[in-house]
Amino acid sequence: MDASISVPLWLFVIMALLAAWAAGVLFLAPGMRWFFRRRINAVIQELNTRLRIELPSFKLTRREVLIDRLFHDARIQAAVEAQAKEAGEPLVDVRRRVDRYAREIVPSFNAYLYFRLGYWLAKSVARLLYRVRLGYADEAGLAAVAPKSTVVFVMNHRSNMDYVLVAFLAAEQVALSYAVGEWARIWGLQALIRSMGAYFVRRNSGDPLYRTVLSRYVAMATEAGVPQALFPEGGLTVDGALRPPKFGLLDYMVKSFRPDGERDLVFIPVGLNYDRVLEDRSQLLKLEAQRRRRGLVGAVLTTLTFAGRNLGQMLTGRWHRFGYACVNFGSPLSMRRYVQERGVDFAGLDEAARKLEVEALGRRLMQAIGGVVPVVPVALVAQAFARDAARALSELEIKSAACALLAEWEARGAHIYIPRHDQDYAIGVGLRMLTLRRIVEEHDGLYRPAAENLPVLAYYANSVAHFGGGVAQALPLTQAAPEASAA
Repeated sequence: MDASISVPLWLFVIMALLAAWAAGVLFLAPGMRWFFRRRINAVIQELNTRLRIELPSFKLTRREVLIDRLFHDARIQAAVEAQAKEAGEPLVDVRRRVDRYAREIVPSFNAYLYFRLGYWLAKSVARLLYRVRLGYADEAGLAAVAPKSTVVFVMNHRSNMDYVLVAFLAAEQVALSYAVGEWARIWGLQALIRSMGAYFVRRNSGDPLYRTVLSRYVAMATEAGVPQALFPEGGLTVDGALRPPKFGLLDYMVKSFRPDGERDLVFIPVGLNYDRVLEDRSQLLKLEAQRRRRGLVGAVLTTLTFAGRNLGQMLTGRWHRFGYACVNFGSPLSMRRYVQERGVDFAGLDEAARKLEVEALGRRLMQAIGGVVPVVPVALVAQAFARDAARALSELEIKSAACALLAEWEARGAHIYIPRHDQDYAIGVGLRMLTLRRIVEEHDGLYRPAAENLPVLAYYANSVAHFGGGVAQALPLTQAAPEASAA
């Protein structure tokens, strides 16, 4: 009984680790779950009282439950059986693939992380980099949206900052769910993004089974009233102008819509614009047919170089924020009213007819988005140069041309952000930003676009070109400057 037993050190270490793991599972994990659940419930209670945000039960449902509900959806199971029969695959393999797709798509929303960490981080980053402004909002139209409606913010896509900016500005009203591309599926980052309520999308998947799973998830979230944010363009603008819309996610949202259902589906057009887009030069590089792709390592090095240069400027007191970032919220589009006006029933149409109707809806939404894109100082001054890029202009001529543009666009209903309500100051801000970045050069009191940066000038002019006939398209856009900003 008193005999001692000796074991090798490596075995003792393994046993100690297993014992610690068991203690964590049996004692620490339940306590930590209770602690965080209590914090989450406190946040939800605060949202219900102070901010009057009602989180849909679907958004608060445990992820495993949502995955199980999606996996056992009748339409998905029918697609599984059809796929197994057509392709001759074992049924168990097809079901395993569906389970993998469901786990890849379904988020795991955490209210505490979204409204404590996420909101603070979005606000801090946005205000650090930009002078953030809410330019215009159709307050009467937004207030008239029925409380139980499913709200979808549809917006132009200029920068990856769009996610941060809109989430920050809308956080006191809704908790948005984004569709995020595969770029964000990085270990560590994807768990955080999922906890913010985002779901991952394979943009160019050719697997019909995957599209069925994604379609059913989007339909379930929409029917359950989950507020969402959608970029109809499907990706970042490459030349600065609005891109033609893509209709996949939009189709998934409306294909099951019934006007006599419990919830209305309301699209709110959102326009965003920046005095400086972090990815401007990187996006312009995509226009070069013969460009050599940088790859992941090259993109990371470019981003680190960009961040290091700006950090150095901060430490030496030479850094300035990247100008103004402005967001406009347009008039809501109720699907109940829309289908009544057009006499269409999306749920009753065959696939071909429905796609035509979805395309018409997509074009209408893009027109509404374009109408609320803010005119910011850099875009205004860039347009003034774009009308005659070969000519050197004095400051007085620039201001005269810009004021003429302002009058023309205001007559067309454009929403123009004028800092301090001072046109002279706004034009000066835009000119200073372009000069500091060497997009415009000054010699003897005359300003002329730098030849090597004409594509960058056109990029910013194109953001508002739809208000004035797209004159910036006359500038060359196929030769971007070799320097690249953060991707």
